[in-house]
Amino acid sequence: MSLILNILIDGVAYGMILFMISVGLSVTMGLMRVINLAHGGFAMLGGVVAHVLMSEAGVGYVPAALLGIAATVALAWPLERLIYRRIYGFGDLQQVLATIGLTFLMIATVNRLQGSTLLALPLPGGLAQSVDLGFRTLPLHRIVVIGVGVAVIIGLWLLIDRTRFGIRLRAAVDNRATAGAIGINTGLIYSATFCLGAGLAALGGILGAEMLPIEAYYPLRYMVLFLVVVAVGGMGSIAGSFAAALGLGLIETASRYLVPEYGTIFYFACIIVFLAVRPKGLWGRLA
Repeated sequence: MSLILNILIDGVAYGMILFMISVGLSVTMGLMRVINLAHGGFAMLGGVVAHVLMSEAGVGYVPAALLGIAATVALAWPLERLIYRRIYGFGDLQQVLATIGLTFLMIATVNRLQGSTLLALPLPGGLAQSVDLGFRTLPLHRIVVIGVGVAVIIGLWLLIDRTRFGIRLRAAVDNRATAGAIGINTGLIYSATFCLGAGLAALGGILGAEMLPIEAYYPLRYMVLFLVVVAVGGMGSIAGSFAAALGLGLIETASRYLVPEYGTIFYFACIIVFLAVRPKGLWGRLA
């Protein structure tokens, strides 16, 4: 029982990180019809900015995290307006080449400025302290990660299903020309959605630095993880991304606990079998 509870706690925390980073990629690929392989770069950039503020400017963890997210969103806005709007009209292969080029540009920039070593994001004393759950002691940070992940999924559901922005987003996705004809600023909707996804990626990158360490090659190292969440959950599905991230987090954690020598093989074998049965994932639409 203790082993099962350990797997559940660690798997859910890991899954929440995957969800926060991947959900923006699911939206851009499923709704905005762009294969954005540079998405993991926004998670890296948030972590890099937070690291610089903490290590060189002496800023605390929480303010550095908030400023890292804000800086990522501030960068994502002009990128979407100046570059991604042209990428939207490309074919699939051209989108892959263009966004992988942006990925290498981000990697080269961080490598030039910070080097290729791991960039630490030390937790403050409050988050680093342990909480006794009875069957194990757990860093408070893990509990905070789970709580933030739950808040994100609830917030996204309310935003998409219960606000005027969500209605306009769904209209722009269903038929952009018609949405524009009735007065919806589809360009602004797309920009705001793109920046929201980038901000969530930065949030996940910062909170998940303990499990997915920040370094220059972060976007390439974890690209497959984020793409797998989108594929299993179904492109464009927020609920699907949430379920997929939790399921994959639990499967990978369980495989590392139970069969560490074959954990990676077992993990990807499960993904292959699932996608063979359901090639469109759990839900291939906006949830």
